Amino acid sequence: MTRYRKIAIIVGVLFLISYAGVFIGASIVGSSLEAANYLTNAYPNQRQVIVGMLVQLLNDAAIVGIAVMLYPIFKKFSEALALAYLSSRIIEAVMLMAAKVSLLSLIPLSKDYLAAETPNAALYQTTGALVHGLDVWAGEMGTISLLLGAVILYYILFQTKLVPRFIPIWGFIAVASTIAARAFAVPDLTKGFEPAMVLYFLIVLNELFIAFWLLFKGFNEPDKDAETGKRGLSKSLESARA
Repeated sequence: MTRYRKIAIIVGVLFLISYAGVFIGASIVGSSLEAANYLTNAYPNQRQVIVGMLVQLLNDAAIVGIAVMLYPIFKKFSEALALAYLSSRIIEAVMLMAAKVSLLSLIPLSKDYLAAETPNAALYQTTGALVHGLDVWAGEMGTISLLLGAVILYYILFQTKLVPRFIPIWGFIAVASTIAARAFAVPDLTKGFEPAMVLYFLIVLNELFIAFWLLFKGFNEPDKDAETGKRGLSKSLESARA
């Protein structure tokens, strides 16, 4: 098994772990942190919330892992773009973790609200609204990093032909569809379902397709003779410049 094949399998598995973490974690958290009832539900359901958040951390770890595994391959094409892709996924993961930390702070807020004999509902709701605001903006920053990273990923895949070109072309269309969804403030797929959410389907299906393609087909490995020729040409140009 070649190095490219090993990396392809690991990346494919990480894509699947990422989606499993998102959707399984969201289903465990359920409606405990929704704006309508978090003051009464967050603390009584704290174990459920914490477990769900921990499961969702699998996504944060996986998306960084994907970029780390792809870095040595992408570096051969462009070190700058490889670093940019890695950086975008790290920023995305950090923003997602910041959102989770902000939501976990609703648990002690809910505890204090339930323990208070005559709770000042307006005060608690205002504090909760601020927490939800942090969650929303951290999520938006994470989405921007996700989309920037996706553009870099699809560009490199298109240029290098590591996978068939219809996959990155589909990816570019999926990025545009996701941008449209965010522009129209469509909730993400962990918030139940409404018809406008189909705008997210393209990128979800594309990444899942990539996952299974890498697992069963792998990358198109560059021709060794061509790579040797490129290195020789680069050395010749460097010598000529010197």
